[in-house]
Amino acid sequence: MTTLEKQPRGRVLIVDDEKVILDLTAIILKNRGYQVFTALSAQDGLAAIEKERPELVLLDYMMPNMDGLTALKEIRRRYPETYVIMFTGKGSEEIAVELMKAGASDYILKPFNNQDMVERIESVLKLRAVELQNRALLSERERLLAEIADWNRELEARVQEKSEALGRAQVEIVQSEKLATLGYLSAGMAHEIRNPLNSIALFVQLIKSGLDESERLDYVEKILKEVDRIDSILGKLLDASKRPRFEISEVQVDRILQNTLEAFTPQLKQKRIKVVTDLRRIPPAIKADPLEIEQIFTNLFLNSIHVMAEDGTLGVQLDQDDCYINLKVSDTGPGIPPENLPNIFDPFFTTNSRGTGLGLSVVLRIVKTYKGKIEVEKSDSSGTTFSVRLPLVTPKC
Repeated sequence: MTTLEKQPRGRVLIVDDEKVILDLTAIILKNRGYQVFTALSAQDGLAAIEKERPELVLLDYMMPNMDGLTALKEIRRRYPETYVIMFTGKGSEEIAVELMKAGASDYILKPFNNQDMVERIESVLKLRAVELQNRALLSERERLLAEIADWNRELEARVQEKSEALGRAQVEIVQSEKLATLGYLSAGMAHEIRNPLNSIALFVQLIKSGLDESERLDYVEKILKEVDRIDSILGKLLDASKRPRFEISEVQVDRILQNTLEAFTPQLKQKRIKVVTDLRRIPPAIKADPLEIEQIFTNLFLNSIHVMAEDGTLGVQLDQDDCYINLKVSDTGPGIPPENLPNIFDPFFTTNSRGTGLGLSVVLRIVKTYKGKIEVEKSDSSGTTFSVRLPLVTPKC
């Protein structure tokens, strides 16, 4: 066996007792970049599935000893993550319905068109990816619910210990409870989005035979883009409720600040916003994930730029004391209405029709991850100032 220079597009097993068709199909798929296995009988095919675990099986309907329908049912029972496309020379509607009920993802009539076969294989593999992702989402939902239950127990213990505390301590507990609520909502969204994802994926299968080629392909692409969009939204929701993968390293906050400001240069120039930086004292490096620290700056800068009209001023101040790195981000926008101040860190609270309302929730989660604090220091008609405090690695307080 030669080592492939490129990663194969997928692993496909072809099961057909006609060797000519077997060899021809294998050549076509290998030329398209698939890793191909072959078997001349259903029994050999089942053994090959057990050994190679292909993503897809092309299975002939008419075979001696064990026919294709029996083999299909056995594959779906023993290897649910292996999908099956049936080859059949009988094009009756009754056979097609029987095959689909037995678990076939599609069927191809013999003699087949090479390009049509490849397109059907690609479509089924995309469907498989979506459905496996749905299963992963359900698993993630269960994990989230368990994590949230632990979180709630921790919150209950914290509330019990600090039941006599007043003021800011009570506010912080309420904010933590809101983050727990976001976790519940994310888990619920994972469950609710599964149904439209399945519907879209199945609809892709149904429209393939009902439209002309150009219209069908265009419609399929639009539906698959919607699937990707829903998945992206779900990813953002989960990122806001739990800490994603992270890598801790020595982070210079002032460098990340400068790099993030440079990334916003086009938006700042477009609105003619002046940037005033005040680096009073450069703090020492802290142990953190650089992407998480960058997210703090990114979300605060986005909020400030959005609320300011042209010719505004974005102020950034960096300082430190014995205990904390102190960051302040200010704008010359209209200020936050007093009635909105208690809700600005709430998930999905936004006055921007195009925003998700998750930006400040993400900032709050990150700041709390590092045992820091964030608050609105000032907000009136002259603008708003956010204050962020992150603990030093070796505080002197």
